[in-house]
Amino acid sequence: MTASILEKAKDSFRAGKKNEEKPAGSLTGLGALYRKEMADHIRSKRFMIVLALIVLTSCASIYGALTSLPEAVESDPNYIFLKLFTLSGNSIPSFTSFIALLGPFVGLTLGFDAINSERSEGTLNRLVAQPIYRDAVINGKFLAGAAIIFLMVFAMGLIIGAVGLLVSGILPSAEEVGRVVVLLVFTWVYICFWLALSIFFSVVCRHAATSAMAVIALWIFFALFMSLVVSILTNLLTPMFQVNTVGDLLDVYNLQLNLNRLSPYYLYSEAVSTIMNPSVRTTNIILPQQLSGAVSGYLSLGQSLLLVWPHLTGLFALTAIAFAASYISFMRREIRSR
Repeated sequence: MTASILEKAKDSFRAGKKNEEKPAGSLTGLGALYRKEMADHIRSKRFMIVLALIVLTSCASIYGALTSLPEAVESDPNYIFLKLFTLSGNSIPSFTSFIALLGPFVGLTLGFDAINSERSEGTLNRLVAQPIYRDAVINGKFLAGAAIIFLMVFAMGLIIGAVGLLVSGILPSAEEVGRVVVLLVFTWVYICFWLALSIFFSVVCRHAATSAMAVIALWIFFALFMSLVVSILTNLLTPMFQVNTVGDLLDVYNLQLNLNRLSPYYLYSEAVSTIMNPSVRTTNIILPQQLSGAVSGYLSLGQSLLLVWPHLTGLFALTAIAFAASYISFMRREIRSR
């Protein structure tokens, strides 16, 4: 009798150790949801439409850059490979201009109905009823969207680099490749911010159309109207300052510049124009006396990174804030089928 009890105790102890050796339920659920969201994105017609739009955008930008490349090389034969990403053709914007304007569209397309569509269809309550932690749902959706964006962004960079290499026949230097990689990293973080923001509106808005309209409104405001609002606000605040000296004018200019930098569109545009143009030596205004004795030339990749490092930190911070807001809202919200 005692021997059988001891055997049962040993068996239960061994079973407990086996259960402890298994991966945590949160990690298992996160992996399953990540794979499910990745499969949903890749198989959806929406993803194919967005991918086709991105490919057409890349092809149009590379065509415009190639048409303007001979004239640009005559004026400045340095950093030819970088000109493929920054040159614009006849009525065709450059690749960086396209991405600054249309990049948010990719993020909001992937995330505007991430939560409210499942809530309206009644699948969200069944999803959280599974043996997984609740935060794995929103973490898996964001990570899957970020992975899709990463693949799309770096695929665009490879396409433009390959076409430019085949057409021009000029091998890029290591510094040029490094600058392009930094550009793609900035682009990835920039679009991930809009993904996190669209997921936030997907959590707080009941209908997918409402969340889509809210993100689109912010997209249009930051891309088109933010600079106008900042100019009007600066003109209203300027009479409050005693603008009598050059220092006062610099204060007003810095105020306007800092207000513009609250926009992720302006922050991204300023950063990529700095990193893709080695002749840019500062992101602030330069006085004539500061230029006296300066040696003309190009900045190295490391020095350009020092200029744009605050921009990358700001984009990371905005993305983290947007995702934290969506995470907190989702964890506190009651889940119902309708």
